Amino acid sequence: MSSLINDLLIPENLPDPTGSIRLVQTHISLVFVADKFVYKIKKPVNFGFLDFSTLDKRRYYCQREIELNSRLAQDIYLDLLIVTFDGNHYRIEQGGNSVSGVELVDYAVKMRRISEEGLMKNLFRKGDLGESHLRHLARVLAEFHNRAETGPDIDEFGRPERFKVNTDENFSQVEPYVGISIEREVLESIKKWTEDFYAHNEDIFLERIGQGKVRDGHGDLHMEHICFEGERISIFDCIEFNDRFRYADQLADISFLLMDLEFHGGHEQADFLWRCYKNEASEGDVEKLLTFYKVYRAFVRGKVNSFQLDDPHIRPEEKQNAIATARKYFHLALSYVEQ
Repeated sequence: MSSLINDLLIPENLPDPTGSIRLVQTHISLVFVADKFVYKIKKPVNFGFLDFSTLDKRRYYCQREIELNSRLAQDIYLDLLIVTFDGNHYRIEQGGNSVSGVELVDYAVKMRRISEEGLMKNLFRKGDLGESHLRHLARVLAEFHNRAETGPDIDEFGRPERFKVNTDENFSQVEPYVGISIEREVLESIKKWTEDFYAHNEDIFLERIGQGKVRDGHGDLHMEHICFEGERISIFDCIEFNDRFRYADQLADISFLLMDLEFHGGHEQADFLWRCYKNEASEGDVEKLLTFYKVYRAFVRGKVNSFQLDDPHIRPEEKQNAIATARKYFHLALSYVEQ
């Protein structure tokens, strides 16, 4: 892996001219950011809920990433490329050309590089995220949810016993991090509250199914995945690796973004966005269920940050930051419970 990373940080080994390259790592991806384009390679990992362990699977999910993201980011996801090794160097190249002595070792998604100034997280950080941004975003999301695919097969994922698969999985997967990024009492409090919610609110979940509110959504809707480009909003990096994380109540989508704003201290912006979305999506008195999904989303982010502790390619100081961030997310989930 280190040889591949080192080679792909050399401009000559990328398919398009560039003067600079920087690497961004997540627990599941290597992202090479060049001047005009971005190249994303999936790590060969298997977390149970996500399986990129074989070359065929990585190719399939690269294609799914391009297809699904075209719904909200039409001109960002450009092509499926190949990663090759000639015995000396790794390169990212256009696919379809068979070259003797070159081994196809992986796949990469090619994306247009977006303006980082327009990212929602950066606008918020600079204090430039205004009500006009939030009002427009609420309209785009409500329209997306209204036209997103639904039906009996998707509705099943809105049932409490089906969604419980996700929360049970979360609780199980954070066990190795108890005493590191989450305290035992925090885990048990959130777990008990969640189980009590299922026990006493089955009718709410079923009512939402009847209202047609369970859709094929985005699944990973937070500020890092939203870009304001002039009059257009591009929303990218949806969940492609597991349908059950996208098939959910549309409140599970918007709750992620509201939680993310609140995590960063944007409580007023979150309140305004929710009021706008609630109006655009014709939502009623759903705050109780919205809180449930906020707890879930905050816990997921805590879990995902904890996963970085097991990645040998992430530096020790980055792992310490991951621990601090995970703890903050877990405590946000607890704060929703205690409210």
